[in-house]
Amino acid sequence: MAGYHVPPLERLVDKFESLPGVGHKSAQRIAYAVLNMDKADAESFAQAIIDAHEQIHYCSVCCNLTDGDLCPVCRDESRDRSVICVAEDSKAVKAIEDLNEYRGLFHILHGVISPVDGIGPDKLKIKELLARLTPEVREVILATNPSVEGEATAMYLSRLIRPLDVK
Repeated sequence: MAGYHVPPLERLVDKFESLPGVGHKSAQRIAYAVLNMDKADAESFAQAIIDAHEQIHYCSVCCNLTDGDLCPVCRDESRDRSVICVAEDSKAVKAIEDLNEYRGLFHILHGVISPVDGIGPDKLKIKELLARLTPEVREVILATNPSVEGEATAMYLSRLIRPLDVK
């Protein structure tokens, strides 16, 4: 017997499995859950993915995800504009914002320096960060992960920022 294969189901499982952190068994569970949705819910699920992909882009200031020109943090006039917290990705910003303690601005690098993966400083949003370091900015907080790549990125940024007389 050749085995049980349903190509559309296999493609769906493959798509879910291609997501970070989703293994084969989880991908199968998600695929079967989608198949158990009624048609309207399945279409709504698919439309939410399409809408997110079409409507979400980078904030023109901090490079965070937004559906407008500016993200909610950059739009918020009550934020402390003298402090910029530099993060690797939007997930880190969400975690910091959920603490409800930090009131400054953010800048998203969209990754870390990783020569092994072919990611150099030119592939990150570093030029955009440096352009934001006006006299109004007194402090930059480097909130990269404590990985080898995160630490290397923080050291690289600190060497660039130090001569600008920013804490």
